[in-house]
Amino acid sequence: MPVPPELLRGAAEAEVTARGLRPHRLPAWVREQFPDGQLLSMESQPSGVRLVFATTATRMDLVTHPTRIHYPGAGRPRGRIDVYVDGEPVVRDVLDGGDRIEVDLATGGTTFHTGQPHTTTVSGLPAGWHRVEIWLPHNESVELIDLRADAPIEPDHLERPVWVHHGSSISHGSNARGPSEIWPAVAARRAGVELRNLGLGGSALVDAFLARVIRDAPADLISVKLGINVVNLDGMRVRTFVPAVHGFLDTIRDGHPDVPLLLISPLFCGIHEDTPGPGAIDPTSIGSGQVRFLATGAPGDTAQGRLTLQVIRRELRSLAERRAADGNLHFLDGTMLYGPDDATELPLPDGLHPGAEAHQLIGTRFAEYAFTGRGPFAG
Repeated sequence: MPVPPELLRGAAEAEVTARGLRPHRLPAWVREQFPDGQLLSMESQPSGVRLVFATTATRMDLVTHPTRIHYPGAGRPRGRIDVYVDGEPVVRDVLDGGDRIEVDLATGGTTFHTGQPHTTTVSGLPAGWHRVEIWLPHNESVELIDLRADAPIEPDHLERPVWVHHGSSISHGSNARGPSEIWPAVAARRAGVELRNLGLGGSALVDAFLARVIRDAPADLISVKLGINVVNLDGMRVRTFVPAVHGFLDTIRDGHPDVPLLLISPLFCGIHEDTPGPGAIDPTSIGSGQVRFLATGAPGDTAQGRLTLQVIRRELRSLAERRAADGNLHFLDGTMLYGPDDATELPLPDGLHPGAEAHQLIGTRFAEYAFTGRGPFAG
């Protein structure tokens, strides 16, 4: 049967295509207002998006048509579909087939290749009702074509707090093994909350339209992790960054005046700690199987207001202190989730993004900090 859109969780909407449904993490008005290629590519990758339903079926088949971006010589793994039944993982299905957009890192040229649909199968389930969660790939766009089962499928009506999180490619899940292993998913599963992930690779740039999306989204808990992409792009100075963050938070508060709101500064990233952007791919790493990133600014060049991660952490902490009248606004230094000691134990594979083990560490630490004890999301 066609995939019912009401089974989708964590998406803004589903576009009807010639094949089926394409989940989008940003609403159509944003895509029309700012049709930036990077943003459109990232929001169409359904990081954190799940199909959730109840069924007595013992076998299910989900047919999808993936579209991936491939960088020859960069060694990026394929996407994956993760299936949980009654909270337990039962399938880790690496995608094959689908369409491929090949990007030459040296020239920027692209080539499009077509492919076949992919089928994910769950079989051998015991008799009785089950709650099924199918996590869609965090790093490939997919069209949902067909969902077949040997018993009826019904929407799941379990209500849990909705956590809306916005961040960069780290929150999007870069270098994670699979969609349920990106750090926000790790935290959400541990805490038992519904995740809406607005982690957008390269696009956490304090954009006003993202603040409006969060303002208008159903949310019981909100977190925003800002800074690394602004440095990557060398897109602001202190004078413009700080008021932009104030405006971002003010817009969120227009729709959610009392919701717990957590402001998170950047995780540790050695190349940008004391060196401004722009960031760039190290040309000597192209074709090596593991690209690496570097900072092209001059170390210590902050006198004219240029941004480094150390500067951003200082400014976000100060900003949060000046908003102390908002008793539901909280601040977390990102190095508490991944700091310099962690970079020694679990180095950033490409110099910019945490690896798979670090995603688990970050997600676990976040859940323990935010959702337990006196944490901002506890209770």
